[in-house]
Amino acid sequence: MMFKVSDIINTPPKEFSSELQKAVYDAFEAQGITFGRVDTDPGLTMEDCQHIDAKIGVHIVKTIFLCNRQQTEFYLYVTTDDKPFVTREFCSALGIPRVSFAPADKLWELTGVLVGATTILSAVLPQSAGVHLIMDKAVAEAEEFACTDGTATCFVKIRTRDLLEKYIPASGHSLSLI
Repeated sequence: MMFKVSDIINTPPKEFSSELQKAVYDAFEAQGITFGRVDTDPGLTMEDCQHIDAKIGVHIVKTIFLCNRQQTEFYLYVTTDDKPFVTREFCSALGIPRVSFAPADKLWELTGVLVGATTILSAVLPQSAGVHLIMDKAVAEAEEFACTDGTATCFVKIRTRDLLEKYIPASGHSLSLI
């Protein structure tokens, strides 16, 4: 069975499937951020992402939603698709106590996405205000950035500079690089 990936599209979807998806494209327009996107079958596995990478021309980042044991501090960590996540290294780099994967209900509550669609673009939502944004330096140094638009069936590519200098600052968040 073939994994469906559309040709690159430079306009927002005709219909939005979530509040976040609409907010992402509204923010792109408001901030003058150009993008390319592909519509896909649900992209949930690394193999799926390889098909998307080939079409969109850049590796999709891996975004992990984490929390402390008390579930009072939450972190969206953006890293390269091939880098293993090592809790000890992550916590040491930030000087924080041990973290673990946050529950799916908190992912939805704080970022407006379901498992499989985690994205730093959710920073645009007001309910994400307390979530710490963390990015691997290798991602920040890349020319282009690709991730979900808040759904598991649409992936966007933008200039990393636009993400770091326009999108994140406009969201009111700060970003830590490790």
